[in-house]
Amino acid sequence: MKPARASKETHPAASRAGTIAAALFLVICLFQIGLAIGLPWGEAAFGGANTGVLPAELRVSSAIAAVVYGALAVVAGTRLAPAPIRRVVLYGAAGLMAVGVLANIASPSFVERIIWAPVTIVLTMCLWNAARHPSLNSRTRPATV
Repeated sequence: MKPARASKETHPAASRAGTIAAALFLVICLFQIGLAIGLPWGEAAFGGANTGVLPAELRVSSAIAAVVYGALAVVAGTRLAPAPIRRVVLYGAAGLMAVGVLANIASPSFVERIIWAPVTIVLTMCLWNAARHPSLNSRTRPATV
């Protein structure tokens, strides 16, 4: 028996909300890469406790975060992941981003509150809408033969 090939039914294209979420994840990914390579953006990250260049351990954290955000961009904005997996990842990411909204609003860093709180609010809404898209719901997708 041949393994099932990925099809448009099992791997639907990203919704508009998924594409927007992917773009926002890429912006965050680039920001984290900037922090990891030593750009002086510490005031805009990790509660703003480190102005300028982050210490080495937080730069490593930013590098890891960049990989995670990049992977989330791929899941949200492409058809590489099967619909059921994509839906679960998008819902999970929406939940985590909702926590991020609260963290950014509560941050002592003005930069985090003014820039990252709105970004995470929009990202949360996009992820939630992308996860709810009919193309990712097995009950509304066309049956494969």
